[in-house]
Amino acid sequence: MTAVLFDFSGTLFRIESTEAWLRAALDGAGVELAAPELARTAEALQRAGALPGGAPPLRVPEELAEVWEIRDDSSALHRAAYTGLSRQVPLPRPDLHDALYERHMAPDAWSAYADAAEVLDALRGRGIAVGVVSNIGWDLRPVFRAHGLDRYVDTYVLSYEHGIRKPDPRLFRVACAALGVEPERTLMVGDDRRADGGAAALGCGVHFVDHLPVAERPAGLRPVLDLVT
Repeated sequence: MTAVLFDFSGTLFRIESTEAWLRAALDGAGVELAAPELARTAEALQRAGALPGGAPPLRVPEELAEVWEIRDDSSALHRAAYTGLSRQVPLPRPDLHDALYERHMAPDAWSAYADAAEVLDALRGRGIAVGVVSNIGWDLRPVFRAHGLDRYVDTYVLSYEHGIRKPDPRLFRVACAALGVEPERTLMVGDDRRADGGAAALGCGVHFVDHLPVAERPAGLRPVLDLVT
């Protein structure tokens, strides 16, 4: 292998809990909720699937079904889909739905998996090119910079910047072209068997990791190093 492509959420990074997300947005807006109400609201938001990178919605409302399917095609669609889901849950002020959306893009809302830097550094030491390929509606580069991982990434290929989302092989082709590598000598690493598995149609190798909380997956990326030797 001459290159490794990584997914973002659930692969290299994990979003904070729904309760921590809600608490941070409320604090930023100067709004207080009693602990029981905070817990109930966080649970309702989780059921709604309102946290990008968090649990998927138990049910997508009919009026959001169309935008939900194409949410990663643009920043506007992504915001509309997720704020639409959060608006299924009553909040103390209507502007808090946008505040929640803004919070999830903050670098400190994300934690890198414990072995992410180690694995990326080892790949760099071996001369392996690294790309990030993500279905997303916003620029995740500041997250990588804030956590010190940007220096290991040679290219970012984000669905909203191309109007193409995984598993469409064209998105993986863009990444391979940006790195100047052949798909047959490229490994895609991700947590979504459907979306990330789309790289196989292009001829890439594919390796899956489990989308677990950071504390529960301390070494899930290390097998990648054995696959590129």
